[in-house]
Parts: sequence; structure tokens; C-alpha cells
Amino acid sequence: MVELDRLTVVLDSAAAGLAGVALVGGDAGIGKTRLVTELGERAKAAGFAVLVGQCAELGDALPYLPLADALRGARGELRAALDARPVLGRLLPGGTDLGPETTSGLTQQQLFGSMLGFLAAQPVLLILEDLHWADQSTRDLLVFLSRMLQTERVCLVGTYRTDDLHRRHPLRRVLAELKRLPSVTAVKLSPLDRGEMTDYLAALGGDDVQMVSEVVDRAEGNPFYAEELLEAAIDGSSMTDGLASLLLSRAELLSDAAQRVLRGAAVAGRRVDHDLLREASGLDELAFEEAMREIVSRGLLRTNGEYGYAFRHALLQEAVYTDLLPGERTRMHSEFARLLTARKGAAAELAYHYLAGHDLAEALSASVEAGRRAERLGAPAEAHRHFEQALGLWDRVPEAERLAGTDHVRLALRTAAAAADMGDNHRAIAYARQIPPSAEASERLAYYLYDSDDVPGAVTAAEAAVTAAPPGTPVLARALATLSRALSWGTRHAEVRPLADRALEVARATGASDAEKSATIMLASCAEFEGDLTRAEELFGSAAARDSGDLAMDLRAIFHYARIQFERGSMATAAVTADRGVRLARDTGLTWSTYGTDLRFLQFLIRYMAGEWTQAQETAAGFGTRVGKVPEAILSSFALFIEVAMGMPAVEERLTWLRPFWSDSLVAYMSRGLAAEHALWRQEPELALGHATAVLDTMDSGDVGNIRISAVALWALADLGRTDGADELLARARRAARAGMGFEGRAWLARAEAEWHRAHGRADVEAWRAVVEAFDVGFVYEAARSRWRLAEALLASGERVAALKEWERAVEDAASLGARPLSEALAELGRRARFAPAQAGLLTGREREVLALVAEGLPNREIGERLFIAQKTVSVHVSNILGKLGVSSRTQAAAVARKDGLL
Repeated sequence: MVELDRLTVVLDSAAAGLAGVALVGGDAGIGKTRLVTELGERAKAAGFAVLVGQCAELGDALPYLPLADALRGARGELRAALDARPVLGRLLPGGTDLGPETTSGLTQQQLFGSMLGFLAAQPVLLILEDLHWADQSTRDLLVFLSRMLQTERVCLVGTYRTDDLHRRHPLRRVLAELKRLPSVTAVKLSPLDRGEMTDYLAALGGDDVQMVSEVVDRAEGNPFYAEELLEAAIDGSSMTDGLASLLLSRAELLSDAAQRVLRGAAVAGRRVDHDLLREASGLDELAFEEAMREIVSRGLLRTNGEYGYAFRHALLQEAVYTDLLPGERTRMHSEFARLLTARKGAAAELAYHYLAGHDLAEALSASVEAGRRAERLGAPAEAHRHFEQALGLWDRVPEAERLAGTDHVRLALRTAAAAADMGDNHRAIAYARQIPPSAEASERLAYYLYDSDDVPGAVTAAEAAVTAAPPGTPVLARALATLSRALSWGTRHAEVRPLADRALEVARATGASDAEKSATIMLASCAEFEGDLTRAEELFGSAAARDSGDLAMDLRAIFHYARIQFERGSMATAAVTADRGVRLARDTGLTWSTYGTDLRFLQFLIRYMAGEWTQAQETAAGFGTRVGKVPEAILSSFALFIEVAMGMPAVEERLTWLRPFWSDSLVAYMSRGLAAEHALWRQEPELALGHATAVLDTMDSGDVGNIRISAVALWALADLGRTDGADELLARARRAARAGMGFEGRAWLARAEAEWHRAHGRADVEAWRAVVEAFDVGFVYEAARSRWRLAEALLASGERVAALKEWERAVEDAASLGARPLSEALAELGRRARFAPAQAGLLTGREREVLALVAEGLPNREIGERLFIAQKTVSVHVSNILGKLGVSSRTQAAAVARKDGLL
């Protein structure tokens, strides 16, 4: 934690005889106490006495309260020093009577001087918490100590709430003065990021992904808020009483006029326009400005842009809003709706206020318009929310069709389309099923069912659409194209091309550009299936080059164009096409749609295969571990490619979260298939075989994915020294192969063949050479992994020189990628083959310098300081050295270096 590191620097300086002061600011609940508590633990370990004093919300009624609180904790030497200073002892209950009173100024000087001497007795960490409540005398003491502490071994830390410091707060002046002193370090605690918040809630027992995600969104980085919200969510409420009271405590200090304005702002939402809020408040200009000045100075609202305000935290707005009486809330919403209508405000705002004001007719009209606008802006999630709200109001509003400007069926179709575009095909299917049967409804249902892997259901719905569609219409063109798509993976493949040809003809005749693109994609798929990859790429390129008016269709075309470029080995052009598709998905809000997700995976896979693992890691970092929906689980599965290959600790946690989604075929294929590889690297072939067999049991025999999983299963059998089932696995891989299959599919088939030989106890050099050649068209990692096996086979065949050459290439590639499990396997092979001395020549000059310092036992940070390079760069060099020397630890690297005279 950066903030803790900064405080530790101040503490270390104090230990060395240079006193320091740190002022820690942050909102209530942000973690100030947790931070200084951890600092206290470090201080105790370093031999410091730790004194903690707490301010209370008593104003100036009780001077030096935090000091008295801190002194009660004095023990040992400090207690003796305290007893020797009666002025300080007077602060404690039952303290010494100093006799005749002196002037308060003189007494304060005596107390301050005594405190300075007391702190010099031994190393002390003095923590004063909640300085925003400190009395005047305590603030004076803080300034005195900050200025006078010099060579004492003292670290003084004060905490305060930034959200309590209104413009006229007395601590503001003190802070401004202190922060100018060279001995003072200012530390501001920022909100936790999403990952940190998720980890924090998981540590508290939050295991419901959806619940945790909602709490993270609402807490906005505040740990205390998050803890309270999690407790409330578990109990089925919105907010705990304690949190609501905390949030409302400062609002209750406002004048009546200011409270009235704040309530109006809460009804408006998180942000509100100045003029709109003034009109809604009913106050005149001067009264309103005075109220706003009071609210802003208290930190409840802050200026937002040139003409508006925003609540400091969304939960504050929620607490104030919830505190309103029902009638008051309805009246104010109605007033905002009236004012916004006169101003021709945004439809989404109007829909919100009309609905909360119980004007259902206007709410319906505004909701539909808001949905339309969201569609035009490329915001499918928002469009879906507005359309769904309109559908919910439909039966409660007379003349709903007139008010909405559309009929119920058309609105339901748009709602389903928005759900599909935001990646929720199950919801899209549910809406499509509710619509009375028609050609259009059946075609959309078929499309969504296919995207959800329900091929039989998709075929049935598509056939119904074709039957119901009027001849020579765009609906018929779409229905034919969708039926062609639905039949593409079944036993009726012979019907696919004729249907696509017919769909293309009708689409061109009726001007249905989306159906024309869909038909073109299917014709390209037919060419690919038949082995004419050049023609397939031309057709996919043609479909991707023109807009259809259907963004989901455009993304589908771009994905397939990038995919076939990738599968034909054109990595650079595939990367450009995939990047284009990802940008389109992001810019139009379709990131979580079916092809938005597929394009992100393809973009990641291209970088992964090309050996661009730094970029691949950056992409995978956006694939969340704690998942709650199938699209999220699919993306999370992608990250396992890089994490398993690099042997990262994150693999186990990711698999734990993915396990509940193994009923989804795609999630199981990727995550469980990679779980098998992870088990193999961990020398657990029996577990790996179980994973691979489970995946194969759920796959259609014609799915090309059978090839990869069968190869992994054969790897496991070979490691187990078993042949039972090997012939069947190879036969399964061969059956799944098809003409026109991309280079990756051919390479995995070659690996299945080679692993089959290995399972039968044969080190077939030519089989492994074929695997290396197949992968060596751009797949850096798989080529290196194949060279590992080729080197083994060459050694077994007595070709030591050739084996060393392949092994050295594999070592270099594995080290440059950071593929630790492969590097360790190569290291083991190197030890068995006694290749280690030959590795010396592989080290660069910089790597030799790093190795020398590793041998001295220095950590990466100190090596970086010695060589003036970044710590991360040192880490990369160390990984390369381990791989090149064929060892798995720094100690082994140092031993090999000394043995071989590399130092």
C-alpha cells in the first residue's frame, strides 16, 4: 500500500533520529484507522512505544482530550517519564494537584515543554485520531510539536476527515500552516479501486458475486461503507441504520432552508443543475444562494461543472432521499417533471421523475423515447432498461400504443434486441418467446437461441419463420439466412449453401442489407468448410467492409474476417481487424454482446500466440476473476491461457470462481481444458485426464475443439504410462478434423498424433518435428512447448547435438515469454541431459551483471538500484536467467553460475 509505505518512511526517519510528522486525511470510513493501526504494529516491531489518542465531538469543552487519552497508554520508561512531569499527570484521572493556579498561558507553556521532554524519553509513535474534532488547545499543541520536534526519535501522526472540513473549519488553517513545514508529510487516502474493494469484501465473507458487485458500485471505494452495505444486503435491506445515521448527521446540522434545498437535490439525483434546483426549491435567489453556500461549505454537495452540483457520495444522496416522507417525495418528483418538461429536458430524466411522481402515461411515453435515444447513442443496456420499464407500464396505461408511438410487439422486439446487444441472450430469448408467433418474432428467437447454443431450438424457430414469412420480403431473407446459420453445425449441412444463396437473392431484391450480410457470411462459412479458404476470406472481407445498419451483424462479420485471417497465419492483419472490431464494440456499447466478447478474446489470443505476452497480460487483466454471469465467465476463461502458461498463482482462484459455470460448453471447453494443462504442469496427470474426459463427454463429435482436448488427454495418458483409451482419443481427434481447417487445428492434430506415439512408449522424432513445423508459423509458445518434446525424442534417438539445438531455442523462447512451467520442464530435461554448461553462452552482458548480484543474495529492488534499472526489468532478467540456466530458483542459478565459472 503506497500510503503505508510513505508513513513507514517517516517512522524509519524517526528511528534514525530525525523526528517527523504525518497528517493523514480522507473521508469517513476510507480506512485511516486501519492504516495507522498497521503503522502501529510496524512501530512496535521496531521498538517504538505506541500511544494513541482519540478526539471526540465535544468542541472545546474538554481541552487536551486526545492527549490525555494517549497518555493513559504510557508504560515502562514512558510511565516513569510521565510521573516525573506533574503537568502532564494532571491530565489523567486522579492526576497531581499542582497547587495555586497560574495564568493559563504559562500553564500551557509548561505543558508543551513537558510534553516535548516526555516524548524524548524513548522512541515514540504518537497517533492523534479525528483531529477535525480537536479542541483549540490540542490544535495548538499539534502546531508546537510539529515545529519543535527535531532530533527526537518521535513520529507524530494525525488523522482527520476531509469531508468534515467545511470552509470555516478551524483545522483548515492549521493544516495549511503545517503542510508548509519540511518535517510534515501529508498523506491523502484515496478510495480503493474496484479490485481492492472486491478483495476486501471477499475477505469479509462476500461470496455472492452479484451482491458484491452491487456493493462495490454503491460504496465507491469506501471500505466502511462497503462493510455496512454488505451487512445490509445480506439482511435484505438497502442500508444499515448506523450508515444512514452517519451520512445524515452532517445534513441535520443545516438550517431549515438548506435542508429543504438538499432534499430537492436528492430528488433530482446524484447531480443537479443550479437553476433547476433553485426553481424547485421555491426560494428566492439570495436565500437559495445562502443555502447552497452552507451546503457546499459542509461538504455535502460540491460544484460540478460550471452550472451544477453533485453529491459528495452517492450514498449521501440515497440516505437523504430515503429519509423523505412518501408524499413529500411524490410532490417533489412531480415538480421536477413539470420543470424539465418546460425546459425540454432529457427523456431519461423525465421518465424517472414522471414514474416516481406516479404519472404513468407520461412515464411510458418518456421511457420509450429514452430507449430510442439510448439506441441511437449505442447504449444497449440503457435502452433495454427504458424499454423494459415501458413494457412494465403498458397494461396500466390507457392508449399505450398512441403514447409510445409503437405497438407492443415492436417494443418487445426492440427490448429483446437490446438485451442481446448487451450480452444477455437468455433475457432476449425470454422476451422473444412472449411475443405472439410471427415470422419476425420466430426469426429473432432462432437467432438468439443459436447464439445461446440451443441449435435444435434455433432450427425449429427458423423453420417456423421461413414458413410464416410472406414471399419476396426482407423478413423472408432474414429467416432464410438465420435457418442457414442454424443448420451449419448439424447433419443437414447440405442445405446450408442453397438456403444462403436464396437468402442472398431475396435480400438483394428487397434491399435488406442486414440479411444480405448474414447470407454472405454463411456463404463464406460454406467455402471455409469446403476447404476454399481464399474464397472464404474474400467473402468474409466483403461482409466486414460494409455497414448493414445492424451493429451486431457488423461485429459478427468483422469477427469472422479476423478469425480466418488468424487461422490462415496472417497475424498482423488479423490483429488490425480484431482491434477494429473491439473499438466498434466499445464505442457502441456492445462490449458484452456475443461478438463483442468473441472479438476481445480473439484480440487477446492473437497477442498470446504471437508471443506478445506483456500486451496479452494487460488485456487479460480486464477479464475479471470474480464472475457472476456466463459472458463474464467466458472472458475470465480466456485469461487462463496466459496464467496457466506463466504458472501464475491467480489460476487457482480463477478456477474456483469458474467451476460453477462448467455447465456452459464454451466455459468448460476453455477453463476446464486449461485446468487439465495446469494439472499436467503440476505433475497431476490423473486429475488432468479427468478434466479432459469431462469436457469431451459434453462435446459434439464434429466440433474441432475435440482435437485440442484429445491431445491434452493423450498428454495425460502418456505421463501416466497408460495406453487404454489412447486409440479412441486419436480417432476422435481425426474425426473432428475437416478440409480447410486452419493451421492451429492442423497443428493440434499433429500434436495429438505425437502424444499418441508417446503414450505407446515411442519417442517419434518425425512426429514431433511435424508438430514444431505446424506451430512454428507464429505461435511462439506452442512451438517452444513442442521443441521441448522434440528435444526429448532426439535425445532418446541418440541425436544429442540436434537435441541441444532444439532445447536451447525452447529455453530462450520460454524465458523471453516468462513461461515458468515450461522453463522448469526444460530445466529438468537440461539436468538429465547435462546441457547446463552449454547455457552459459546464452546469457547477455546485462543478464551476467544481474546474475552476479543474485549470487550475492540481493533482492530485485537492490539490484535495480545498483544497476539503475527498474525493479520490473530486473524481474524479467531473472526469469530469463532461470530459463537459460535450466534452473527453477535463484539459489540454483547462483550455484550453477559458481560451478560453471560465470561469476
